Amino acid sequence: MTYAPGPYGYGYAPVPPPPKPGVIPLAPLDLNHVLGGAFAAYRRHWKALLGITLVAYALAAAVIAGVGTAAWAGLSDEWAHSSAAEDVSLSDLMPLLTLLGVLWLACAVGMLLATGLLHAAVAVVVQEAVLGRRVGFGTVWRRAWSRLGAVLGTVLVSAAAAVVPALLFLVGLFLVMAAVIASIGADDGTGAAGWAVTGVLFFLLALAATPPALWLWVKFNLAPTAAVVESAGTLTALRRSAQLVRGAWWRIFGYTLVMLLIVGGVTFVMQMVVSLTTQASLFAAPLAQHATPGTVFFSMGTAAVVSTLLMLLTQAVLGPLQPLASGLLYVDQRIRRENLAPVLAQAADRAHA
Repeated sequence: MTYAPGPYGYGYAPVPPPPKPGVIPLAPLDLNHVLGGAFAAYRRHWKALLGITLVAYALAAAVIAGVGTAAWAGLSDEWAHSSAAEDVSLSDLMPLLTLLGVLWLACAVGMLLATGLLHAAVAVVVQEAVLGRRVGFGTVWRRAWSRLGAVLGTVLVSAAAAVVPALLFLVGLFLVMAAVIASIGADDGTGAAGWAVTGVLFFLLALAATPPALWLWVKFNLAPTAAVVESAGTLTALRRSAQLVRGAWWRIFGYTLVMLLIVGGVTFVMQMVVSLTTQASLFAAPLAQHATPGTVFFSMGTAAVVSTLLMLLTQAVLGPLQPLASGLLYVDQRIRRENLAPVLAQAADRAHA
């Protein structure tokens, strides 16, 4: 048998490229495929992804606002009946610390809900984008909402691993602040020194807890996608993610880190532009003719509101990119470990038949 001359001359015919019905080729993926596939999936399904992200952040904002309002109403009476003192003690600041703790908990619950809904929606989009199928907002919402419980469980486990070092750091920070406040009006600094030493110990614990938290976060990084694609429960999805990540931890960590750096870099540039614009408007108001304290205050308030809204919008627009990369890494690991490519090719053929 002879072969016609091709780009490689006479001899064996070159290996045909793998099929690519959707945003990625159905073969083991490199970094360019993962990043390019994530951006391609975002371009094709940006309406559904942006809509789900905005709804998720709106739900989070509603939870935070409701809990914050209830906490403020409950603590304002206590502050109203408290007498002013010349020396501020730690007990005087307990209502403020309690309010901060309640707000932090509300933010954590709201962001957990938003993150779970976003990851579930992204997993649905990845499942369809790999096969080259388009999906609308309604379909994404229904499928994501039906799997929200399992996805929330996987996100909660991953978030708990990441929150432990942050929580230890915050406790240390509160203890150091308490030590500073206690040392202001105290003649003997022994108690303040004890608070400070305890705060430093919490800082060291936070530093020590960071590497295992990072390891667990990468290990369970593919669990939300597994919970949606395989209709798995929380524990099954976590075990599935650990199985797929085993032996490829550094590669998955590296690919995820690159996407995080891209998103973080774009977010930083956007926030700098917004910050410079708002600062320019703040300086322009006092320099304007016939400026009054009222106009200056209105300008400052408007600039702060606009800056916050633009930063939140930036987060909403860029939020789906990292989960998209994680979803494609899930597909990549199943192609490498389980020869999923022929199954996906057959599913794509049936979808386009």
